[in-house]
Amino acid sequence: MKQISWGFIGCGEVTELKSGPAFNEIPGSHVEAVFSRSGEKARSYAERHGIKRWYADAQELVDDPNVNAIYIATPPASHATFAIMALRAGKPCYIEKPLAASYEDCVRINRIAEQTGVPCFVAYYRRYLPYFNKVKELIEKDAIGKVLTVQVRFAVPPRDLDFHQNEQLPWRLQSNISGGGYFYDLAPHQLDLLQSFFGVIVKAHGYTSNRAGLYNVEDTVNAVFSFENGISGSGSWCFAAHESAREDRIEIFGTKGRLAFSVYTYNPIHLYTSEGLKNIEVLNPPHVQLPIIKSVIEDLQGFGLCDCTSISATPTNWVMDRILGKI
Repeated sequence: MKQISWGFIGCGEVTELKSGPAFNEIPGSHVEAVFSRSGEKARSYAERHGIKRWYADAQELVDDPNVNAIYIATPPASHATFAIMALRAGKPCYIEKPLAASYEDCVRINRIAEQTGVPCFVAYYRRYLPYFNKVKELIEKDAIGKVLTVQVRFAVPPRDLDFHQNEQLPWRLQSNISGGGYFYDLAPHQLDLLQSFFGVIVKAHGYTSNRAGLYNVEDTVNAVFSFENGISGSGSWCFAAHESAREDRIEIFGTKGRLAFSVYTYNPIHLYTSEGLKNIEVLNPPHVQLPIIKSVIEDLQGFGLCDCTSISATPTNWVMDRILGKI
């Protein structure tokens, strides 16, 4: 069995529980080294997780002969730089979502991946979770009949840090780092899931505004979009709502009923038909990225296939950039 020895570029919160432990749970895979711009942070992470080496220089980690695959877990603006660095070194990448901070950067990554022939995967891990596989199964088994339209509704109150106008705002609210505001951070999972159900979105248009004035980027987004198979959809996102408006819901309307499910809270799936309401509970693994990381590793080992590639992830950036008026 081919051994996959990972080098982590970035060791933030997402790596602590969602992803990091999973790399050591898959046969033939382990974490060999870690990088952070802060040497102290890299050293602390390596010691806490039993990782052999740590670096404060990303190029040194990429050049480490004992590392043969790279996990990029930094804010989106740096994804293209680190991905291209790794791909040119002949080392496959697994990149946190979204693939990059813009559709243009996604295209750059794909161009280098094609030129080098080195695989590049993206952490749209919800595609592989049992909860969303159940939603897809219900659609494919005709539980709600022919799908007519889709609605995304997402609303949350401001976070405490959103009020710190005179201090350093979270990186997610710095568009030069994140690609946009909270929309660019949270909507990718929703849009990727819908495209995994219904195919690529080929038309998208949006309206954005900043209603609360807590920061410079948009806090409210409304959009309409259309899939390649003719299904149309709409979405509304508000990141400055009152607590009473909190919502995390996607609804799929069909000729025989409708499906309603959450993306972040994993509330029971609701199936509405002429027989009434059916609540469906599905449990996910403790480390939610475990199923997709297993698929990536088996692909690299030569006996599996992971379809969550940089090519399949790029349409989501295109849709978001269209909605935000970036392209």
